[in-house]
Order: sequence, then C-alpha cells, then structure tokens
Amino acid sequence: MTTEGLAVQELSVRFGGAVAVNGVSLHAPLGAVTGLIGPNGAGKTTTFNACSGLVRPTRGSISLGGLDVTHRSAPARARLGLGRTFQRMELYGSMTAYENVALGAESARIGGNPLRQLIGSRRDRFRVAADTEAAIELCGLGPVRDHRVDGLSTGWRRLTELARACAGGYRLLLLDEPSSGLDHRETESVSRILRSLVEVKHLGILLVEHDMALVMSVCANIFVLDFGVLIFTGTPQQVQADPTVRSAYLGSEEGLEEAQAREEAAEQGRCRQLDDATAGRS
Repeated sequence: MTTEGLAVQELSVRFGGAVAVNGVSLHAPLGAVTGLIGPNGAGKTTTFNACSGLVRPTRGSISLGGLDVTHRSAPARARLGLGRTFQRMELYGSMTAYENVALGAESARIGGNPLRQLIGSRRDRFRVAADTEAAIELCGLGPVRDHRVDGLSTGWRRLTELARACAGGYRLLLLDEPSSGLDHRETESVSRILRSLVEVKHLGILLVEHDMALVMSVCANIFVLDFGVLIFTGTPQQVQADPTVRSAYLGSEEGLEEAQAREEAAEQGRCRQLDDATAGRS
C-alpha cells in the first residue's frame, strides 16, 4: 500500500428496502488514527463490512493505496494489507493467547497458498514466531500468553484480538470498538498501543469507538455518521464544538463532553456498588 491508505467514495449499502449507508465518502491515511463515530444504528459497522469485503456495496468505490478493491474478496483485501477486528470478539477459546496471536502472523505469511498452509518453510516458522512475539510484547500479553483464551477476562481477550491483528503485518487496520467492555486502565493500554502502531510502524487505523475520551485523545480526524449519512468531518476539537454532532448524539444541544461525563459517572457508580458488595461479603 502507498501513503494514500483507505479511500471510500460515495459508498451506499442497501439491504432490501432499507438504506444502511447512503453516499459516504471518507479517507483514512497511513500514519494516523481516523475516527468513525455516530449513535447506535448510524451505519458504522456496515461501513466497516463494506470496506473489508464482507458486504457488497450498492453503489460507490473502495480503494487501498490507490488500487480499486470494490469487487475484491475479503481475503484479497487482507493480502493487500487491510486488517480487521470485530465488535464481537472472534477468538479461539480452546487455544492460548499466544496461539491466537500466532494465527494472525501465520495467515499473513502463507497468504492464499494451500501448500504453505500445510508445510511451512523454516524461514516462515521463524518469521511467524518473531512477529507473534513482537505483537505480544506490544500489547502487553506476557502475563497471559500461555493461558487459554476462554479463561481470560474481557480486557485480556480484547488485547489478544488486537495483538493478532498487529501480528498480521497489515498496513491499515479497521478496529471495531476495541475498548468495549474495558475499564479505564485497560482502555489506556489500548490508547498506548494505537499510538505506538501509528508512530512506530506508521500504520493507518480507522477506529469505530463509543468511548469519546479515547476517540478524542488518539484521532487526528473524525468522520461522524447518523442514519447512514455523513453529517460532519473534522478534528476532535471541531467535532466536540459542532451543534449538529451534539444533536445527533443526544437529541439536544448538549455536547459530547456531557455524554462522556455521564458515562464516567455511571462507571464510577458501578465501581462503588461493587466495592460495597465486596466489603459486605468480607
């Protein structure tokens, strides 16, 4: 891929009579985190599915590094450097964290060659091991690397999925709510990893996320969807100040900072309830 990254032009996706995405254009360059935000049902995941090849667009085009991939399959796009995580984690519970991450590295090395899937060369095995170790270190998975995934907390599983994407050697990542279900400390770890991927590896990241504090801290540019339509594009500061975005999120003139404050207050309340319950048992 070139420095052009991911470009979407006039994307529309229709399911029967329902229009899920309508004429959306966006650009996610390499070397930056780009946000894609909006209320529930705004069309964010559908846009991701179209970009990654899981959904066929009704209209519009998608390109990677200047190459039109609109009609290419999801595996073909992956081989061109496009990686993806999902809102619902897709991990192998009976395998360890290390083995799950290694799958990402293996898929990148063998590509679509059936023979290499069965018989990898010594060089392939060395590279898979090296890429797996690097991703585990980047995402801080050392303490649980040999633990089965089905026994890990949500936070560790989220980091495992992120590490698997990192091990794939992709140039651009579509991350669908990587902080979902995480506490404040775990979310800070995700933020650190995203910055490292951009600053050290010069990856491009298109981020769908409901945690506005995370979005505002890591994104250089943000696209806002509402009912499948792009309603605003700008920097985090511009997005926070725009009344159209405020209305889309809250149905009022209140800002995104108020929404985030409410989420944080609710989380603090849940933590206090847990502490009280724990104290009561002791």
